Amino acid sequence: MSIWVKNVTKLYGKQKALDNVSFSVQKGEIVGFLGPNGAGKSTMMKIITGYIPPTSGEVKVNGLSIVEHALEVKRQIGYLPEQNPLYYDMYVKEFLEFVGKLYGIKNISQKVKEMIDVCGLQIEQHKKIGTLSKGYKQRVGLAQALIHNPSVLILDEPTSGLDPNQLEEIRNLIKELGKDKTVLFSTHIMQEVEAICNKVIIINRGKIVAEDNIENIKQITDATQIIVEFSMTLTKEHFATLPLQSLEKLSDTKWKIQSNHPEISKYLMQLALDNNCSIISLTKSERKLEEVFKSLTQ
Repeated sequence: MSIWVKNVTKLYGKQKALDNVSFSVQKGEIVGFLGPNGAGKSTMMKIITGYIPPTSGEVKVNGLSIVEHALEVKRQIGYLPEQNPLYYDMYVKEFLEFVGKLYGIKNISQKVKEMIDVCGLQIEQHKKIGTLSKGYKQRVGLAQALIHNPSVLILDEPTSGLDPNQLEEIRNLIKELGKDKTVLFSTHIMQEVEAICNKVIIINRGKIVAEDNIENIKQITDATQIIVEFSMTLTKEHFATLPLQSLEKLSDTKWKIQSNHPEISKYLMQLALDNNCSIISLTKSERKLEEVFKSLTQ
């Protein structure tokens, strides 16, 4: 077990930032940590990395308590916080050498060269960090998190503010890193999670509301999603007696509905008959992770 969190609570005065949180991350997993702003993602990551203590509960990294073995745990973790810890007046190579010395790494020049290659910083290595694009600054942040060869990576919003090309580059880099490291990263971008994660943890208002692989998360509610198109215009009032969980108008004749009733299709057919119209199309669609996320965090 790479990360083990048990009954963690974090209080700021009377406010609960985390409320009895428990979850685990297996060795070699890439796990997406999802939640709306203020849900507790960054607080949990700061606790795992030893930057702040929990009010109660227990956290272990690679079997070591973050309290009893704080220094050793920090050696085994690479951390990229939401606010990238960079010195803008330093050159890329100079900064990585500086970080390497802080970790007491031997053969620093060789290790820095390796990080520059892994993170695609060859062309940028002799530039000042402050002159780099957001995407390359994130690469430098990843390089500093990796330079001491940690087995666990904690990445807080690593793709925040990137353009589509930069986003894809960082996504591919995280996928590559996940081949031999455990990765826990937070994001608001559902496509990121679906593209690279083995598992998803969803937190809302300081509590874990879901923890599973993506396919199981998508099935976490029993509702079937249907796109139905009628031959005439209908209003929301026409659907008032149907057993629906949600109803969304896509056009004058097309609607998206969610229902957990096993015979919802029959209800829709009867609705068409009652209003002297026909159903032009009726398709069941797979639930998107974003829709499940919204239903769990509203």
